[in-house]
Amino acid sequence: MKDTQTQNIYFLGIGGIGMSAVARYYLLEGAAVGGYDRTETALTRRLAEEGADIHYEDDPARIGERFRDPRQTLVVYTPALPHDHAEWAWFRNRGFRILKRSEILGLLAADKYVMAVAGTHGKTTTTTLTAWLNHVAGGGGSAFLGGISKNFDSNFVYGPGDRLAVEADEFDRSFLHLWPDAAVITSADADHLDIYGTHEELRRTFARFAGQIKPGGTLVIKKGVELPIENAGIRIYTYACDEAADFRAANPEVLPDGTYRFDIVCPDRTLSGCRLGIPGRVNVENAVAAVALLWTAGFDEARLREGLESFRGVRRRFDFRINTPERIYMDDYAHHPAELRAAIASVRGMFPGRRITAIFQPHLYTRTRDFYRGFAEALSLADEVLLVPIYPAREEPIEGVSSDMIGELLTVPHRTVPLERIASEAAESNPDILISFGAGSIENYTAAIAERLAGRTR
Repeated sequence: MKDTQTQNIYFLGIGGIGMSAVARYYLLEGAAVGGYDRTETALTRRLAEEGADIHYEDDPARIGERFRDPRQTLVVYTPALPHDHAEWAWFRNRGFRILKRSEILGLLAADKYVMAVAGTHGKTTTTTLTAWLNHVAGGGGSAFLGGISKNFDSNFVYGPGDRLAVEADEFDRSFLHLWPDAAVITSADADHLDIYGTHEELRRTFARFAGQIKPGGTLVIKKGVELPIENAGIRIYTYACDEAADFRAANPEVLPDGTYRFDIVCPDRTLSGCRLGIPGRVNVENAVAAVALLWTAGFDEARLREGLESFRGVRRRFDFRINTPERIYMDDYAHHPAELRAAIASVRGMFPGRRITAIFQPHLYTRTRDFYRGFAEALSLADEVLLVPIYPAREEPIEGVSSDMIGELLTVPHRTVPLERIASEAAESNPDILISFGAGSIENYTAAIAERLAGRTR
């Protein structure tokens, strides 16, 4: 990968899933890595173990001595950083070179065969499976991921060869710093309206991303996603699960453990008898998209089947914490109505006739305000719902916006529960199938929920 040649890299928001992947790259390159984050997490602790100098107070005095010289230090920041952040201001006022994470990613991808996955949902699993299939069946390659791969035990893959799998994030238009050789667009549903203003503007920006695919490159787009694409120099294919498309899954058969056996139909061949190592019909669709990306660059067919079956998924994406005949507990990062709907429908298909209880922590006041009706509609596909208060992330509260906006529209039994009591409340519900959803601090409570349900605590 092309490098900035800087030996000291300082990250503002180093604990973010995308930021930490870039930090890992620089650690492996031998650079000195430091940074700030608001909260200590498993990610930041692991980065510290790998050699990063991290602190959790927004205080310029805490910046390590080796990162205080603008001639020797590059600063990388996340767009989620508050504008009044003291360390950010300290670096700006002293003439440091400061780049967004997305700009750095664009630089690091410049000399690679870039396989990018974009979409308002589905991109993390698809990117991670692409990285795994590259590793097993495509001769290697590197990857920047938006989640922790269970196969690699990391969100960054440092591998041989020129292939680079990248999760192309639409937040803050970050993916416009990428110029892919091949790209997948999984979806373009309304989201991040605090950034884009309208759904139409988001769709136009996805079309701009498709317009940046290199001449002679390939776009693989989910069937039914309509975008105003004006890139005449590329090949465009569609993909789907079990309907007519250029790439599709045919003859899907659900197995007793919730995984699927299926055929993958490609434009030039059919890969019969494939089996994916993780459950869920939605993941069969993701697998078709990942295989389509491998198809653009070539793969070993026998090893591809091995890679599909040995794929272990992504933490917090359809992540089974308990899976016994008596009880199932699954945790999922879903934080958009379409993601909730797809996940609950997948579980219904895997375990027909069983009772589903959903826990949901809304992410962002703006997203709750914009999509509370859609959240209520999707969550009403469960049999019972436990709501917890909104996770604000970068936002200040908005008057009148709360989880109760969703609860008032739910058509199934529900209640709102303080987050600190969610483990005991979930256990008291004695659920048959329990799913926790959300992109915020709910992940800090999943271990306690699993312990309560498994009977290890009282």
